[in-house]
This record gives sequence, C-alpha cells and structure tokens, in this order.
Amino acid sequence: MFRADRKQFDDEPTLLEVDNKTLVNYPYRLSFYDKPPLFDVTLEEFEICALDRLRILAEIEASAARNRSWEETKAVTDTQCRKYMHLDSNTIAASTRDAQRRRDHLGHFVLRLAFCRTEELRKRFVKAETTLFKVRYDTDKSEERRRFLNSRDFNWVEVDHTEKLQYRDQLYASFHPPIKGMSDQERRNAFEKEKYYKVRWTRVPDLVDKRRVFLKRGWAYVPAMEQSSIVYQAFETHLMKDLEMTAKFLPKMDEDTRIVPLLDKLSQGFLAGVSNEWSTLTEGTTEGLSADMIDDIARKHYPMCMRNMHTNLRRDHHLKHFGRLTYGLFLKVLGLSLDEAIVFWRKSFDRITDDKFNKEYRYNIRHSYGQEGKRANYPAKSCSQILQGEPSSEHGCPYRHFTMENLQTTLLTMYSSQGLQSHHLPEIADLVKKQSYHVACTRVFEITHSMKKGDGIGEGESVTHPNQYAARSMELEKEKKKAEDPDAMVM
Repeated sequence: MFRADRKQFDDEPTLLEVDNKTLVNYPYRLSFYDKPPLFDVTLEEFEICALDRLRILAEIEASAARNRSWEETKAVTDTQCRKYMHLDSNTIAASTRDAQRRRDHLGHFVLRLAFCRTEELRKRFVKAETTLFKVRYDTDKSEERRRFLNSRDFNWVEVDHTEKLQYRDQLYASFHPPIKGMSDQERRNAFEKEKYYKVRWTRVPDLVDKRRVFLKRGWAYVPAMEQSSIVYQAFETHLMKDLEMTAKFLPKMDEDTRIVPLLDKLSQGFLAGVSNEWSTLTEGTTEGLSADMIDDIARKHYPMCMRNMHTNLRRDHHLKHFGRLTYGLFLKVLGLSLDEAIVFWRKSFDRITDDKFNKEYRYNIRHSYGQEGKRANYPAKSCSQILQGEPSSEHGCPYRHFTMENLQTTLLTMYSSQGLQSHHLPEIADLVKKQSYHVACTRVFEITHSMKKGDGIGEGESVTHPNQYAARSMELEKEKKKAEDPDAMVM
C-alpha cells in the first residue's frame, strides 16, 4: 500500500490545482484547521501527505516517551518538519507557500479520519498535534503570529491601565519574566510594560498550576508573555471537539475499500513509528555478506526481534512460515545474496534431507528474491508491519508479545555483553507499558551503542525498521574501527 515511487507534490505545480484551476490560499503558517479540504486529490497524494505528517507526530510522541526537554523536542520536531513537511513564512513565493500549506492541511485532515475512532487515539493525536502547533507557534515570525492571533476571537479581555493599577501588587507577585538574573528594577520596568488579558481560569490550568497568574472571581489575569497558553488550550479544545464530531460521521465511510484499510494502517503509527525509505528497500545494504558471517552479525548488530528469530532458528533448526518469511526478507535487505541465502537456510535446517529441503523450502526462498512466481522483489517488513502481523512470541515484536519477566530476562541474555545492565530495565519496561515499543527498542540501541540518551540511532531518529537498526549498528562499528585504525576494513 505504501508505494516506493514517492513523488514530491510540493515540487509539481500541476498537482496543486483543483478542478477550477485555482490555487488554495492559506494566509497564515499557523492554523486551527477550521475547514476541511475542498479540493480533489489523488489517492497517492492522500496517502503520502498523511504519512509525512504521521512521521512528525510519531517522533513527537517518541520524544514524550523519552522525557526529552522542550528544547530537545523542538529541535527534533523542527528537523522532522524540514525533512517531511516544511512550512515557510509568508516571505516566500505565494505558489510555494500555498503548496506547502496545502499538503499540511490535507495531511492533518486525513489523520483526523485515522485517529478519531477511539478516545485513546483521539487523546494521543491531540497531544501530538498540540505539540506540533506549539513548535510552529514558537518559531513563527512575531509579526505573522500577531496577524494570526488578530484573525481569531480567543475570548480574552484586555486589562486596561486602571484595572492593572488596582491589582498591581498581586499581578507583580505572579510576574515571572523569562530572562533570569534580572535586578529588581529591571523586573519592575518589564512589569510596567507588560500587557495583561483576562480569561476564565479553566482555560489556563497549566498557568494556574505553576502559580503564574493572578486569580480573581473566576478570572485569570494572564501576562502577554504567557498569552500562548491561552492559544494552546484553545487549539487543543477545538481539535478534540472536531475529532469527536468526525467520529460520529466516520461509519459512513466503512464501505469505502480504498480508504478504510489505509486509515487502519495510519492509526497504528504511534505504536511503531512510520518507516521511511527502509519500507521500500529491496536490495542488499552490505556487500560481500556470506552465510558464515550471519551468527557474528546477529550477535553484534541485530534488533531484538531478529535476534530472537535467529536464536530460535539455531535452537530448533527450524522456523515457522511467517518467521522464515520475515527473517528471510530481513537477510535479503541486509545483503545476503540468493545463493548465500540458500546455503544459510540449508545449513540451518540440518535435520532434514536435501530432497525435503528442495521440495518444501527452496522455492519460497527463491520467491522472496523475486526469482519465482510473479517475480516480485519484496521489501523487508517494517516495525509497523511486524507489530500488525500475527501475534507471536516467535516472529513478532518481543517488546509487545513477551511477558515482562521474559522480556527482561531475554534482554539481559542478549545484550549484557554490549552494556545493557539490570538498572536499565525499569526504564525500558516503562516504555513498553506505555506501548511505545519502537522507543523501547531505540533506547536499547542507545545503551548498547554508547549513544547519548535521546540521540536515537542518530539525530534523534527512532528505530522504525529492523534493517535500519542493523545497518546503523554496522555503520557505527565501521566508524569506530576506522577511528582506531584508518586502514582497517570492517564488514
């Protein structure tokens, strides 16, 4: 369903036109997404815009699971936005601006359809979208942000000079300027210049909790520097109401066989992230890989799911069908050639005769390499596909399907030689309980590769594909060997 022939819609003006050949106009970089898209789109654009936005939201949720600071979350989110759904200010050409914002608009509403169906999905979607809105609000140009705020009615009441004087002492007591180390006089001067707005206290619970506002008769007196809290709360409330409304009408789409399967796939995005180019890769990423090298590579570079399958294969001298399929495609993309794959599987299934192996297994191996049947060259399965597949402790995701006791024991058995210790287990267990399975896997990668917490596999990116994990692990080993010996050759 998720095609490899990805197109950059923002680079093709013809795809930005609706039936009447006019471009949609989006005056602000910030948006409350009040109106749904009223233009025709291809199914491919429908899917790609949603996937690109979901990649950003999934990384935002991963940031929350990792307890990243606001600055770290903002940096990671900004990186993801620049990669998948960048929004420029109004200073760029109108056609480019509208192209970017059209994709943003479409992606948001497609994901509304995917995440409106249960209360849990709605809460997770609203939380991630609100964080994305905060990042964009924080990075928006001040003049454009002011115009956006003036374009909406936030139901706040500006406090006049007389009222500010009336409650001057109380307001000053709750005034906390963002610049630390200010003298009393500097703080007093900043207070005198600050504007205040009144809203009902229930609209700024975060500021009330932090004692950053003065409360009087149900009103919260909010300084202009904290005005963003009112906006964030309004965005969150507005989106939740819209999602609940969307959920009421969604059953009317159940008969659309084109859309519903896609929405089902998208709604799983928070469980395992959204794989990028790895989900379509069909060619090997490591040259010169042989069957005899697999045991060593498995021990040093495999994610837990593939290492579990490899361990079961070595123990039982056999894997069930779905295990062979998943592991075989992983090995293919890892770089194992067809000839070496046949050697590997024949040696692994050493308790059966050559005749039985040739009749029952050789064809399927050749088929997965595109040499039999319809000769399709299949990609390896992503984390999302493994999670959505048949539940199994043998060929599924261990973080999801293992009992907690078995998971912790197996983690120590597999990775203690690479630095994973018992004191790391509570943190990983907590991520698993939150159903942040790919984040738990990413944390194991960080620990076993001496990566700083929050760095992920690099630049804060989370694990979303077993081959991504293995390839990055092997790449780090090469870098380490090269640093130690510039002339060293490492597989």
